[in-house]
Amino acid sequence: MKNEFIIFAEIMKKVILIISSAIFLVLIAAAVTGWNIMLKPNIKPDAPVRFYIHTGAGFSEVIDSLSERDLLINKKSFLLASRLKHFDNHVRPGSYVLKPGMGNNNIINILRSGRQTPVKVIINDVRTIADLAGKVGRQIEADSAQIYVFLTNPLNYSDDGFTRDNVMTVFIPDTYEFYWTTTAENFYRRMLREFKAYWTPERVEKAKSINMTPVEVSILASIIDEEVVKTEEKPKIAGVYLNRLRIGMPLQACPTIKFAINDFSIRRVLDEYLTVESPYNTYKHTGLPPGPVRCASRSGLNAVLNAEKSDYLYFAAKSDFSGTHYFSRTLAEHNAHAAEYHRELNKKKIYR
Repeated sequence: MKNEFIIFAEIMKKVILIISSAIFLVLIAAAVTGWNIMLKPNIKPDAPVRFYIHTGAGFSEVIDSLSERDLLINKKSFLLASRLKHFDNHVRPGSYVLKPGMGNNNIINILRSGRQTPVKVIINDVRTIADLAGKVGRQIEADSAQIYVFLTNPLNYSDDGFTRDNVMTVFIPDTYEFYWTTTAENFYRRMLREFKAYWTPERVEKAKSINMTPVEVSILASIIDEEVVKTEEKPKIAGVYLNRLRIGMPLQACPTIKFAINDFSIRRVLDEYLTVESPYNTYKHTGLPPGPVRCASRSGLNAVLNAEKSDYLYFAAKSDFSGTHYFSRTLAEHNAHAAEYHRELNKKKIYR
């Protein structure tokens, strides 16, 4: 009887060992399968890539986009992982950065959570609403048409104190971070906050000291930005324009003529252009035009707020085309400098 018990015990040990080994192998297989599905790297590119999910996109569109860009090493494992983690029912729009070495678990966690990586939106060299809409519309989800429609409707911002003509003063050139899913309205609202942040009480007081509002400073700064190549000359030219405004003399600013005829390519403002009927023709109308001729830069704004005091009323581009200017107190002196510049334009056959 004892021997039978020993034999039975030995058999049970072997059975338990076999079962344990089988369970261990199953667990190992499950762990390997789980690692392959969830943790094994599944991004093809060897550098970080941006992946966009448009507002309203469903799971199938996400899969199509991943496939079109050939981002996944193993599409089937991603599909299985997505269903296990219910990503197929929790798609969120946005711009996401996918990095080399990411497994399905990390990829899905980022996409499902909506944790976007902000995009850098560059605003630079912008003259009109159409310019702004076109450039920004390539950098966020709101397209150029949506931005243009929003900004050309004064009802969207009249309560903020802006008009269709001067709303471009809101947009100060710089690089800003936005979530890619930003709407046209939210883009404007964010830029309005940036505008207000720039206009500190100190700057508002400086504007008042030269009898200007922030919008008026921006309009004049835009003219200076368009007129001046050398940043160091901006405060001096700002002083000239302020002198003209103070005595009621027309600004006679060539950039406003280019804006009026909607041609910024001309290098020579001809007499025929000066007759154009437009509130932006500062040869015919005194004071500032109704709006900026471009988005005023910080250097332009600062130049107006810190304008150099002088008794100059005129300036003319130097004939060496260095981008610098002669400054004059009298019209006769100015006309001599201007004639010199025009002779050089003729020599170079620059007639417009």
